[in-house]
Amino acid sequence: MASVKKSFEGLKGTTQSAAKGVTESTVQAAQDAVQQVAESSKETTKLATDEANRQMQTAIGTAAGKATDSIKDFGQKLGSK
Repeated sequence: MASVKKSFEGLKGTTQSAAKGVTESTVQAAQDAVQQVAESSKETTKLATDEANRQMQTAIGTAAGKATDSIKDFGQKLGSK
């Protein structure tokens, strides 16, 4: 009877160790997933910011070009008077 009890105690310890290992692995996997989502979010935000900056620079360049053309036209009109 003592050997059966000892066997059950050993099995209990093994089961608890296995459950602890599974729990730790699950927690680690969840932490890794959260980290990946956070990094992906940062990357997406950076890409969106970079694109917005690029579009803003293009718009500024276009507006500056149009302003320059308008000033030149105005100067030519003044010069011809």
